[in-house]
Formats: sequence, structure tokens, C-alpha cells
Amino acid sequence: MQPTHTDTPSSHLHAHGAGDAKHAHSIAGRSQSILGWAFGLTLLFAGVEVFAGFIANSLALISDAGHMVTDAAALGLALMAQLIARRPPSSKHSFGFVRAEALAAFVNALVMLAVVGWIVYEASQRFSHPEAVQGNTVMIVAAIGLAINCIVAWVLSHDKDSLNTRAALVHVMGDLLGSIAALVAGAVIAMTGWMQIDPLLSVIVALLILKSTFGVLKDSYHFLMEGVPQHIDYLKVGADLEQVPGVLSVHDLHVWDMSPGEPALIGHLEIRDLSEWPTVLAAVRAMLLERHGIDHVTLQPETH
Repeated sequence: MQPTHTDTPSSHLHAHGAGDAKHAHSIAGRSQSILGWAFGLTLLFAGVEVFAGFIANSLALISDAGHMVTDAAALGLALMAQLIARRPPSSKHSFGFVRAEALAAFVNALVMLAVVGWIVYEASQRFSHPEAVQGNTVMIVAAIGLAINCIVAWVLSHDKDSLNTRAALVHVMGDLLGSIAALVAGAVIAMTGWMQIDPLLSVIVALLILKSTFGVLKDSYHFLMEGVPQHIDYLKVGADLEQVPGVLSVHDLHVWDMSPGEPALIGHLEIRDLSEWPTVLAAVRAMLLERHGIDHVTLQPETH
């Protein structure tokens, strides 16, 4: 096949023929408008809250402001990753760029861990040396921030399939909790003057954020390290392959995700006679798709 004027030099090498998997090596269906709206709203309020947090001298509000700044960076990174993930395969990247989303999710989770660490450190300092906080200012800014975060979280919740968007949503949910904590802290300080409520609520929010952050970090790390998909039993796949008529043994078997939700499998099958291979391959492909949801299959036949 000769490339046409619209083809890249290697485009025909990435094409799928009859009987091949339907995996497209790129992400075309996800709307960037979801992340775009979330990024715009977060960035708009981030600058306001950073300024107000330092003016009010509230750690709860400063931590929430820090969340907003990192949220804006995280959403921008997530948006960039989705744009990169839409690029088709090339002669240098034959698998495409779908892993850009998982990489962005991993980086976002690491940044969130650093933010949590900073909040806990600052809170520990304020427990021993309380500082005056402008409760009324904290309440007003936190209330506005809470409304913005609710809108952003609602927008992001419409894209549930992307690991990258999930990571961005973790940032926003953490900031939403931070806004609630800052609002409560401002109210308590304004009514009672008890300054320790500010660092106390900051620590509680930080600990709540950790669970979601570790979940995203674990999932993105597993995907980047080409781990076996969570819903697939690797040993069961090997056992089922050996039960297919005509298959004597299985070795060099690997199962991983080409992109989130798109498992792939490669391996070597020992069979009695190479003339049986078309029949055996058809049976193997049907079994893998039916029992394990694996469509992208590459197998090499071998005889004893």
C-alpha cells in the first residue's frame, strides 16, 4: 500500500485489518470542553483566594487557596494531556499517546501529596503559636470558593471514564472540603475567637484528601507500569488458554491495558500441528473476548 497525500509515512502500519482488534491507539471521543470550563472557573477564583487568604492570615483559607492554585495547574495539565492523547500513532510512538492521561494523573497525585504535607506542617506550627485570623473575611471568601468548587466538581463528574479527569476531580473535591473547613473555621473564629479551629480543620481536610489521592496514585502507577488490569485474573487467563482444544501449553504470556479499559494480550501457544492454527486462534480469540473482555490479542504459535 502506497501512502496517499493525506497519510503519514507509517500510517498504513498502524491500520487495522479484518479480524484485528478495534483499539484505535488514540482518544477521540472525550470532550475537552469539560476540562476547559473547569480550568477557566478555577483559575478565575484562584488568584482572588490566594490574595484573600494572606490578607485574612487564615491557614484554612490559605490551604484552600493553595488547593485552588494546584487545581488550576492540575486541570491545565489534564487538559493538555487529553489533547496529547488524541494524537494518532507515529513512527516514533507506535502505541500512540493515550498514556499521557495516566502520566498527568500520576503527576497531579504527587503534587497533591506535597500540598497535603505542607498543610500539615503549617498546622503543626500554628497549634503551638496561634495567629490572629480575620473570621469574617474567611467566611465570605470561603463561601464563594465553595460555590465555585461545587460547579467545577459538577462539570468534571460528567466525564467518569478518564483516569486523568478523576485525578483532577480529586483535586477539586479536596478543595471543596477545604472551602467547607475554611467556612466553618471563619464562623467559629468570628463567634468565639478560638484560633486553634483554623489549623485543626486544615489537618482534618488534609487527611480526608489523602485517601482519594492514594487511590488515583495507585491506579495511575499500575497503568503506567503496564500492570494486569484490575478486573482480569492473570492466572485464570493462562488456565483458560490451556483448556482450548489444540493448545498444549502457554508461555511468555503478558496482559496489560493499551489504554484505560482496553486490555491487550500477547503470548506464545504450543500446539500439536501448525495446520490447526487458524481453528485454534479463532477459538482462543472468542474465549478471551467472552470470558475476559480481551479484544487486542497477539499470539505466536509453536510446535513441540
